[in-house]
Amino acid sequence: MSSKNRVTPEEALAYHLEPRPGKYEIIASTPMATQRDLSLAYSPGVAVPVQAIADNPALAYDYTVKGNMVAVISNGTAILGMGNLGALASKPVMEGKAVLFKRFADVNAIDIELDTEDAEEIIKAISLMGPTFGGINLEDIKAPECFIIEQRLKEIMDIPVFHDDQHGTAVICAAGLINALELSGKKIEDCRIVLNGAGAAGIACLELLKSMGAKHDNCIMCDTKGVIYQGRTEGMNQWKSAHAARTDLRTLEEAMVGADVFLGVSAKGAVTPEMVSSMAENPVIFAMANPDPEITPEDAHAVRPDAIVATGRSDYPNQVNNVLGFPYLFRGALDIHARAINDEMKIACARALAALAREDVPDEVAMAYGRKLSFGRDYIIPTPFDPRLIYVIPPAVARAGMDTGVARRPIIDMKAYEQTLKSRMDPTASILQGIHARAKQAQARMIFAEGDDPRVLRAAVAYQRAGLGKAIVVGREPDVREKLEAVGLADAVRELEVVNAANTRHLEAYKGFLYNRLQRSGHDSEDIHRLATRDRHVFSALMLQHGHGDGLVTGVTRKSAHILSLINHVFDATAAAGAVGVTALLHKGRIILIADTLVQEWPEPEDLATIAIRSAGVARSLGLEPRVAFVSFSTFGYPVSERATKMHEAPRVLDRMGVDFEYEGEMTVDVALNMDQMKHYPFCRLTGPANILVVPARHSASISVKLMQEMAGATVIGPILTGVKKPIQICSTNSTVNDILNMAVMAACKIGQ
Repeated sequence: MSSKNRVTPEEALAYHLEPRPGKYEIIASTPMATQRDLSLAYSPGVAVPVQAIADNPALAYDYTVKGNMVAVISNGTAILGMGNLGALASKPVMEGKAVLFKRFADVNAIDIELDTEDAEEIIKAISLMGPTFGGINLEDIKAPECFIIEQRLKEIMDIPVFHDDQHGTAVICAAGLINALELSGKKIEDCRIVLNGAGAAGIACLELLKSMGAKHDNCIMCDTKGVIYQGRTEGMNQWKSAHAARTDLRTLEEAMVGADVFLGVSAKGAVTPEMVSSMAENPVIFAMANPDPEITPEDAHAVRPDAIVATGRSDYPNQVNNVLGFPYLFRGALDIHARAINDEMKIACARALAALAREDVPDEVAMAYGRKLSFGRDYIIPTPFDPRLIYVIPPAVARAGMDTGVARRPIIDMKAYEQTLKSRMDPTASILQGIHARAKQAQARMIFAEGDDPRVLRAAVAYQRAGLGKAIVVGREPDVREKLEAVGLADAVRELEVVNAANTRHLEAYKGFLYNRLQRSGHDSEDIHRLATRDRHVFSALMLQHGHGDGLVTGVTRKSAHILSLINHVFDATAAAGAVGVTALLHKGRIILIADTLVQEWPEPEDLATIAIRSAGVARSLGLEPRVAFVSFSTFGYPVSERATKMHEAPRVLDRMGVDFEYEGEMTVDVALNMDQMKHYPFCRLTGPANILVVPARHSASISVKLMQEMAGATVIGPILTGVKKPIQICSTNSTVNDILNMAVMAACKIGQ
């Protein structure tokens, strides 16, 4: 996999600044429009749930957000790998953790930064906030204070308190180790385990593995001073002493001889190839130091091809990623109103993750990663974007919580619970992640036609630095350099390939092709020369046509209709040729495709059928099973109107063609999208809400998309141009850098091709 992915300081700052500072906002979940709404939300209506909770505190889980709210708390003394930078500096990290809770498990979370290093003050502050939250996630607090704080809070609070730096790493490590040992034919109780790094995560890993059967004296813990053995006094504390082994070994190098398992939560380069060579047959190596592992998989496999290797990095197989654990642990704990997250719940999470990795991987996951994933040495831990995580892991955690008596409200119907978990998933996020992963596999050479626009240049830099492929910018190098310098990306000039008519050796070939194509359409040789040398859109299209790039992104500086007319000098991107524009709307966890938004001005029934077929192809490229609705202001013939007739006839055209996707019409939008409305028409052939809306005309498509964008805040991707022989995507003039990047990714994945 690519290791080119890197984020520049400018990109990181822009991400946290735009469109508004920070990474989340609070949105009301109940109506707040009328005086009656406000009376119910606050005074006098709020007095009723207040009294109910005063009479029965358990009702706080029913009438407030407590049951789905976690506090992410830090004092900034151990931020990522950066050290003690203070409470305020930790806020971006804690905000990030909060949005990961929401993204992966639909858990509301809010960050709290405590400006103190006094453990007693932190304990007091958090304990006083107990009534507000359903759980506490401690983060980036240095050892040994983190041990003291967590233990005391567990003793005095009646909600889960979980230090993710410790237990999150331990749970995912345990899940991977279960499968690694199965593949190597070993049992945990027989294994010699060496751990390097006696901090919070390392100690938690050994504690969990011992609770799963690892024997105390088979586990050798090392720190910067060597092996932690019984009788050692230097650099010791009570938490290290609890794991001191009876052994004559004194160094990491000695401990590694004959070891079955190495667990690293220490530093880059801590393990040498010689150490790996000395390990037992089929060694298991979890080199989890970030950002660089104790030893790379390449170096480990060079001396021990039989090794199973995991790291903390996403660009290697077997990533030990905490996001596989904490969202789902808390989801399961919150849903049983748990008093704690205990060892049994953590072990249940680890075993469920291990079992999931052994199951057949869904096609959408394989599609997202651009390769078939199956249980084996390079796949012992599920990927973070496996859609099954949300409904597999929390039930296992909840069952363990119920079995061990920490549940206030046990789940009676586990099957129904799994269904509610499935409904919490936001498919749009996984779809976008999937196409980005596929683009990274494709490594397409992407042509960015408008190299004079700073947004385009920033998107081109982001495309290349994200490891998605090669960015080719059409423009003049001095202009490109000047604009990149203005946005703080001066060093990127050396990375991008800047091309124009003045420096290409292919100009004569381009002009020859264009002349042969247009000579009978009123263009003489002078016209051809001007088009090829002065119009960057035509020049970019010629590059694509001749294979000097794999995809094209344009449209940021000119209206889409004008861009399309220029592209048609080189390609057949017309309605007659079957080209279609499909726009994806992402809103509140739903994705709807609307077509045609670009090419077809006033389509007839046969054209509408073509639009449906092209849109179905786009849907499948995105991992959706297409359900097409031909929408109008009428439903199945009423009210009667000649303008609705073609929408009634279009499904009959598809009937004759025998297509392999669901379709129906004509119908209003509410019938197409709302199953309660659809039930009034039991003969309707759609088995679920439509995800493709074919509209009567381009103007109605444009109005619909822009209305959703401006009034509802929908994310718009498109129009996606399909039905053209090469990947070309046309952005809108108000596109952001992220919009342009998304369109480049669409082109790289050949969506709709």
